[in-house]
Amino acid sequence: MSALGSKLRKAEGGIVLFHCPGCEFAHQVRVDPAFGSAWGFNGSGDATTFTPSVLVRGGHYAHGETPGNCYCDYADRYPDREPPGGKCFRCHSFVTDGRIQFLSDCTHALAGQTVDLPDWPS
Repeated sequence: MSALGSKLRKAEGGIVLFHCPGCEFAHQVRVDPAFGSAWGFNGSGDATTFTPSVLVRGGHYAHGETPGNCYCDYADRYPDREPPGGKCFRCHSFVTDGRIQFLSDCTHALAGQTVDLPDWPS
């Protein structure tokens, strides 16, 4: 993985990653159409813009999943087992000119807020 400006990392397969301060982990966006469907990308590692919005989901928020088979109710289903890592989440945002506008359907504390895209963590 290589640096692309101060805020992004470039990975194999036409992927660019940015650190999401709402989820507190990286989100990936495919920007090279040679590898399949791709987001629009202005090429800037500092004043980044992706189009359209970026939607990241896990657990019962993932496409086709429902409560009853995910992280949020694992302990209820298997009280004698250690729960696996992970959580149910939804992060939906627009990344424009180096700012992240989190939409109100996000499940984290930054839902409905707009913040600067943070530098990639060291």
